[in-house]
Amino acid sequence: MIIVGLTGSIGMGKTTTSRMFADAGAAVFDADACVHDLYAKGGKAVPIIRAVFPDAIVDDAVDRKILSKHLQNDPLHIQVLESFIHPLVGEARAGAVAAARAQGKKIIVFDVPLLFETGGDKKVDKIVVVSASADVQRKRVMSRPGMTKEKFKMILSRQTPDAEKRKRADYIVETDKGLDFARQQVQNIIKDLGGV
Repeated sequence: MIIVGLTGSIGMGKTTTSRMFADAGAAVFDADACVHDLYAKGGKAVPIIRAVFPDAIVDDAVDRKILSKHLQNDPLHIQVLESFIHPLVGEARAGAVAAARAQGKKIIVFDVPLLFETGGDKKVDKIVVVSASADVQRKRVMSRPGMTKEKFKMILSRQTPDAEKRKRADYIVETDKGLDFARQQVQNIIKDLGGV
């Protein structure tokens, strides 16, 4: 089974591209969705976050807005949070790989926003970077509810620059040329990897 790391900076269209891989029959492990599950009521991360940021727990689930304020106020909090979230995500990812193998899948896509930043690029066979022009990226991100220029800047500062990601990619999916163009690129990648 080929493990594909799918990544891209905020607003590049990674989620849509991930869905295209899934629609084509590839197994997909979505790291963001996994974190959402960990933060939800009854999620494995709730007791740990309660111990570190008690006010970030509302109705037995993590309130992402409150947690985000903690992270913005002190960058060290990000490292603390990641030190216990990443192992939990790793556990879930291993389960997804086992399930994909059991289903006979030939490709599993790890949809990971911070693939390079967390060293995840060393755990995959191929890397797909989702990219768009800086203009398109800015428009997409600034249209999100609650997004501010400061928050966007903070997020970008934690991400490997798009130009660097593109250099390190085995494949690039450009999402600013329309959905059909992106879908065709995904199909070409799957074909090149020997099918799902």
